[in-house]
Amino acid sequence: MNRRPLRAVLAVVLGAAAGWAASAGSAAEKIGAESVAAPTRAWRASDYARVDVAPTKTSIYIGTVSMALPAFSRHDERYESTYVAKVFPYFFYNEQGTLAIDLPDSALRRLAAGEPVEFSGRAFNTAREERRVEGKATPTDARSGKLKVRVFVTKRIELIFNTTYVFPAIPAPGPGAGTPPSPPSPPDGAAIPMPAPARTP
Repeated sequence: MNRRPLRAVLAVVLGAAAGWAASAGSAAEKIGAESVAAPTRAWRASDYARVDVAPTKTSIYIGTVSMALPAFSRHDERYESTYVAKVFPYFFYNEQGTLAIDLPDSALRRLAAGEPVEFSGRAFNTAREERRVEGKATPTDARSGKLKVRVFVTKRIELIFNTTYVFPAIPAPGPGAGTPPSPPSPPDGAAIPMPAPARTP
C-alpha cells in the first residue's frame, strides 16, 4: 500500500489549520489592543445636571400608590423636583409636593464607575408634611440604572418603589458596546487543496 498520498493530505490539512490559528491569534491580539486603547468618557459635572426617573407604582393593602416625578435638576450637590402621588382606590389620600435628594459629586463619581450608591432626602407635600426618603442607585452603565426608594410616610407606614433612572446628557452606548467582537471562525465549506494521486507503476 502506497502511504505517500495519505501523508501529503495530512501535511496540507495540518498546514491549513496552522495558518488559520495564526490568523485567529493575530485578530484576537488586535481586538484586545483596540479594547484597551478605546477612550473612556471623562467625568463631567454637566452630564449630571439633570436626571430622569421613570414613573413607578407600589402595592398597599387592597390598593396601589403610583408616583410620577418630572426631571430632577441639580443644585449645590442636591437633586430637586416635584412629585404627584395617586392612591387607588383611596383618592382622598392623593398628594403632591416637592422632593430633594442629597448626592455629592463623590457619589456621582462612584456611580459613573459602576458602583452602587445609597442616598437620602426629604419630601414635603402641599400641607408641609415631611416624608423621609432613602434609596439606592445601582448603575447598569454610565448613563442609566435601577433605583430602589423607600418613602417613610409615617413612623409605621413605609412605601417601597422600584424604578429606573437615566442621565440624558450622557450619550447612549451603541449596539454591542462593551462587547468585543469574536475572533474569525474557519470558513464553512472551504476547499482544501488535495494533492494529485500518485501513479502506481
